[in-house]
Amino acid sequence: MQPEAKDPEEDSVWEEPPSMLWGLDPMFNAFTRLYVKDILQMRESCQVSGIYFYNSHPIFKVYVLGTVVYKREREDFFCYGVDDGTGVINSLCWKDEPWREQGDPATPGARSFGSSAREDFNPANELKKLRQAKHSSSHLEIGELLRVRGPVKTSRQQREIMASTYYKVSDPVMAVQISWMMEVPQLYRQCYDKPFHLDSSAQNPNIQGGSASYLLGRATRILKDFLKEKEVTRFRPYDVQDLLQPLVSRQPQKTAAEQEPEAGPSSGPPTSFKQLRELLQKSLQILQDEGLVFRKVKCQDEVYHVTEQDKNLLMAIRDILREDCRREKCKGISPLLTPFRVLYNILLPQCYTSVL
Repeated sequence: MQPEAKDPEEDSVWEEPPSMLWGLDPMFNAFTRLYVKDILQMRESCQVSGIYFYNSHPIFKVYVLGTVVYKREREDFFCYGVDDGTGVINSLCWKDEPWREQGDPATPGARSFGSSAREDFNPANELKKLRQAKHSSSHLEIGELLRVRGPVKTSRQQREIMASTYYKVSDPVMAVQISWMMEVPQLYRQCYDKPFHLDSSAQNPNIQGGSASYLLGRATRILKDFLKEKEVTRFRPYDVQDLLQPLVSRQPQKTAAEQEPEAGPSSGPPTSFKQLRELLQKSLQILQDEGLVFRKVKCQDEVYHVTEQDKNLLMAIRDILREDCRREKCKGISPLLTPFRVLYNILLPQCYTSVL
């Protein structure tokens, strides 16, 4: 059950991402449903112990379903060998409390309390049954099915799971195992086998905020504040282009070698203008996706209309809602409970305000 040795040439080629960026991977904080074979072969991080990498994904918590092939019991924990068909891994399952009887729980005081409340109900007996059910779900024998999840550790040069949750699975018709065997390959195809690639701007600390997403968020917020403060009804891109100029000018300038023009009849527009134009287009696209602005006709003359300030649009929405509330499906329903009526009551004052 020792992890296989990796090729040293592979180690020299593969570069471990900085620990500061591990949280950008959704798999980092999730219980990853990996095969035991892959858990044993994962590469351990050289920055932080207890962190492993599968296909450049940082992982430290796993989720395994398998058959118990051997067990060892100690005073404080059980050690189960879990086999999922691809390999066997140790699972250390700690006991919540000593597994020993503490006398007969049905004391005279408990009986008197139970008899006074209800003759067929004894709290002490119910508590004892609950402990027995918990014991039976946590105490497994060889051949039984175990579901375990927890962080991965390396102890005595062997990989093992320090179980945070574990319990026996009753699967007489193998429905749970079949469902597991269908879900895990899909997770591999959709998530695990796709390498974790960081945006180049996310790894560049020179850009303010550390990533292009931060810059795009700032630009979108500037446009939103401007449209709301000035109560703009419509605009063209070049009307708001200067608002984003400070964001582009704060980025680090390229070296003289990078700024040399390419051979050809024309070198094209400056790089800063391209960045500004690209940032503006992405910001306007976000505003369109959120429904804050829209374009009536897609033509060469780009005119964007602000949704909240367009009185014609509000009046059209009012007419549609008013007509829809008169249909048969809305009869017999209280106007206050109709979703169209709710929108109607919200938009109607705005329509009248914009008309006046």
